[in-house]
Amino acid sequence: MPRPQFPDASAFQYSLPDSAIGQVPAEPRDAARLLVDGDPPSHHRVAGLADLLEPGDLVVVNDTKVLPARLSLRKQTGGAVEVLLLEPTGNPCEWQALVRPGKRLKIGAVLEWEAQPAVEVVGELPDGRRVIRLLAQDLVERAGQVPLPPYITKSLTNPDRYQTVYANVAGSVAAPTAGLHLTNRVLQALVQRQIEVVSVDLRVGLGTFRPISSDSVLDHQMHGETYSVSAEVWAKVQAAKRVVAIGTTTVRTLEAAATTGRLTDRTELFIHRGFGWQVVDVLLTNFHVPRSSLLVMVDAFIGSRWRDLYELALADGYRFLSFGDAMLVTRRTS
Repeated sequence: MPRPQFPDASAFQYSLPDSAIGQVPAEPRDAARLLVDGDPPSHHRVAGLADLLEPGDLVVVNDTKVLPARLSLRKQTGGAVEVLLLEPTGNPCEWQALVRPGKRLKIGAVLEWEAQPAVEVVGELPDGRRVIRLLAQDLVERAGQVPLPPYITKSLTNPDRYQTVYANVAGSVAAPTAGLHLTNRVLQALVQRQIEVVSVDLRVGLGTFRPISSDSVLDHQMHGETYSVSAEVWAKVQAAKRVVAIGTTTVRTLEAAATTGRLTDRTELFIHRGFGWQVVDVLLTNFHVPRSSLLVMVDAFIGSRWRDLYELALADGYRFLSFGDAMLVTRRTS
């Protein structure tokens, strides 16, 4: 089959000034601004989300919990090395990891924490990844730090602000950031409006935050991430009037389950223009990094309309990226 016409990655580039990148989370969480797509778009706060949805809607969140996955270590020769744990390999104490700087770290290299052997490099993988072995089982608990994105330059005084209020089982190396805006007050308001809230799990990893480096979007390779949806939740999803996904990781989970027919699996699903949507009708999502797979997903959901909304948000002082504000959009059907 001939390859479909598709814009190259440059179509998902936009100018994002450093001043527009949120450096600290909104306080309180639900004070974050919310741009609602419409004719014309309107400006709200996440605190009022329940009034923007309809009784009978089903709100779906990703309840994954962020691991303290960043390890600040040293070579035995003294140089600093950062290890970002991605996911377990299945072998005891072994992880896939990003190691920076890592080009000179060969198999067998040992990294130290507090002058004690802590990590051994035991394998090499594509895309600069390494397989590492933790030399102490409790190393992550003792030495691990919250893995904030590199564009956040201010330290986080309360690590819980990089967790959702409903975070459950630890397994992700980045937060499902749209969910950071939700509070128990918002969740209670949804229920009072006859809007049920259910959870799924996607372990956020390299597949979510790896940038698009190829010229063609269609050449981008997603890394696998593990997801799980209970049979009870899936039955509610199928019966719902409208499905409202909180964040792009929730979208990937639901659409992967619909595409494969498997409620628990690993997915490399890359949602881009032309995707056959089966589940999600409404999306609450943050403003994403230029040239990212997340922005490509938003384009698949609402078309090139995203660019108008992003321009409006930038002009009106919305904050972007992980600690930024959000927008609420309904899927375009044509």
